[in-house]
Amino acid sequence: MDQVRRNCYYFDIKLFVIILFRIVVSQYQGPKQEIDALNAYLKLMRAAETVTVRSMTSLPKGLSLTQFSALEALLHCGSMCQTHLAKKLLKSGGNITLVVDNLEKAGWVLRQRDPRDRRFITISLTDKGRTLITGIFPSVAANINRELKILSAAEQFTLGWLCKKLGTQSQSSAKN
Repeated sequence: MDQVRRNCYYFDIKLFVIILFRIVVSQYQGPKQEIDALNAYLKLMRAAETVTVRSMTSLPKGLSLTQFSALEALLHCGSMCQTHLAKKLLKSGGNITLVVDNLEKAGWVLRQRDPRDRRFITISLTDKGRTLITGIFPSVAANINRELKILSAAEQFTLGWLCKKLGTQSQSSAKN
């Protein structure tokens, strides 16, 4: 029940921001191209938030979405440098430090400094962390599959392609 409340609270805050943004967009009197872009952005964010909240209902109490994402990356990509993990999860250095601190306190990951370069910290799953993520990942994957099955395989491919195009555009092309 606490997990559901936590997810609902998180969703309610996000929903509030989305509704507020929707009101601003609906009253915005800018050029049609900007209005269309703002409306597309709103739909993208609403869909992403809704699917994320519904897909992550199986996370155990005390495990955040970012912590889950870190454990999943370590499971599927193997041990990695903390800086690389931050880039993979699109998190700042300070944020990933806090995330890894909490994962380490829970006994789910282990930090190891490179003896040749102490700035280089490798993050690895512990047996406890591997057991946790291998136990919950299948249900999260099934939830995501359930959420996206409304789209055909071709639509899922197109959605993925469009999201990648948006996410990987260069800053200079985004300004034009």
